[in-house]
Amino acid sequence: MGIQYLRYDQIDKTKWDKTVDNALNGLIYGYSFYLDCLSKNWNALILNDYEAIMPLTWNRKYGIYYLYQPPFTACLGIFGNNLNTDMQEEFLQSIPLRFRYWDIILNHGNYFKSTNYTPYKRVNYVLQLESGYENITSQYRDNIKRNVRKSQHYQLVTKKNIHIDELLVLAREQTKNFSKLSSGDFDNFRKLYNILLGKEKAVNYGVFMPNGTLLSGAAFFFSHSRAYYILVGNHPDGRTLGSSHALIDAFIRDYAGLNMLLDFEGSDISSLAFYYRCFGAKEEFHPAIRLNRLPALLKWLKKD
Repeated sequence: MGIQYLRYDQIDKTKWDKTVDNALNGLIYGYSFYLDCLSKNWNALILNDYEAIMPLTWNRKYGIYYLYQPPFTACLGIFGNNLNTDMQEEFLQSIPLRFRYWDIILNHGNYFKSTNYTPYKRVNYVLQLESGYENITSQYRDNIKRNVRKSQHYQLVTKKNIHIDELLVLAREQTKNFSKLSSGDFDNFRKLYNILLGKEKAVNYGVFMPNGTLLSGAAFFFSHSRAYYILVGNHPDGRTLGSSHALIDAFIRDYAGLNMLLDFEGSDISSLAFYYRCFGAKEEFHPAIRLNRLPALLKWLKKD
């Protein structure tokens, strides 16, 4: 059968999700319900009878179809087993030509050498939790230990499973001046969070001042022996009180000893990368592709 391009309404979601379940490089972002909640539109490339799959998240602007990375979706790409360079090249070559512009991030299992595409490197950070809390915290850098102690000094209170709207308000307020996320994106995230909460695959934490002010919050999703640090909000007052450090430390305390990676979802931003490394997180790389087949004028407009 080879690789087929299927429209959304042609996809067998039961088979699709089973492939994501069983893929060695499976990630929560690949599930059909995740894509349904966060992607404007998605179609797919499918090898044989769902042996390997690749979601194509797309949109249209000025009559031009393009591939893009949906909000709250750190990577996508090809999911399956026994992936290899030739297979990945064939998947990419099977993307329909109607998609004139690509800006997509593949997953950690999609490294390949290519003569037709030039991927660039994106950096993720992950922390193995299996070794136990005492061992993990012994690897904290001094600034993390100092800020956790500071949060205790100021008697900050960490709570689990606060109302998701409290976290969404904080996250929206923090990101409004620099993020392209819309109110609709946060509404979609709420829907996704509630789906995963119903599957017992989501949890959140909030760190509060003694007077009840929420200083830091984060939602975590779970799949494939990973905990994804997926949505974060921080109040400006929390920066000097160690609230974000206390939140991550509380999560590590609760889940240390399990066969699980804490996936920080990035970052290419040097200050965030340093912050994650201070907890002992290690680099995990993702290839990404930006391809521009736009007409000459639009190609110029899309230049960075």
